[in-house]
Amino acid sequence: MKHVVSFALATLAFVNIAANQVSAADPVDLKVGDAAPVFHATDDTGAAWKSSDHVGKKIIVVYFYPADFTGGCTKQACGFRDDMAKLSSKDVEVVGVSGDTAKTHAAFKKAHDLNFALLADGEGKLAEKFGVPCALGEKTAKGTVDGKEESFVRTATISRWTFVIDKKGKIASKNSTVKAAEDSKAILELIQNLK
Repeated sequence: MKHVVSFALATLAFVNIAANQVSAADPVDLKVGDAAPVFHATDDTGAAWKSSDHVGKKIIVVYFYPADFTGGCTKQACGFRDDMAKLSSKDVEVVGVSGDTAKTHAAFKKAHDLNFALLADGEGKLAEKFGVPCALGEKTAKGTVDGKEESFVRTATISRWTFVIDKKGKIASKNSTVKAAEDSKAILELIQNLK
């Protein structure tokens, strides 16, 4: 009887953990050289952003991050903003992805004058396609827009990973240990060496 109770408790604990995690039956483990997943999401303007409209035309940087209006994520976004002219000159397009809503993304872009697309992944589906860890559940962040502090709710918190997709649609780089403030510089260095 003790074993049955232990098994039932272990099963219940597993189900409880699984309910808060986004995971595929066979978790994705993209490697350099693999074909990049085809994906689409809503961008910060509320429009559909489809990878098929971008991949192959430029080198695409897809960076996943936990949340708008938080310290490290703001530094990462502002780093890409500040290096955008250099990145664009090397035919690079940057796309940020988090579990925030398109409305929150629009406010975050406005607050920090960001010059690239942000994609909403509130269910963690895009993160799942790239194999990026993601936890579901509502979280709140505060941010200042037009001098007024506001609260923003997201429904997924995605780990900080950065991918580079080359013009052939292949994964050219995968970084799961991103240093937020240094990400854009690391990408610039990587692009210099990309053939």
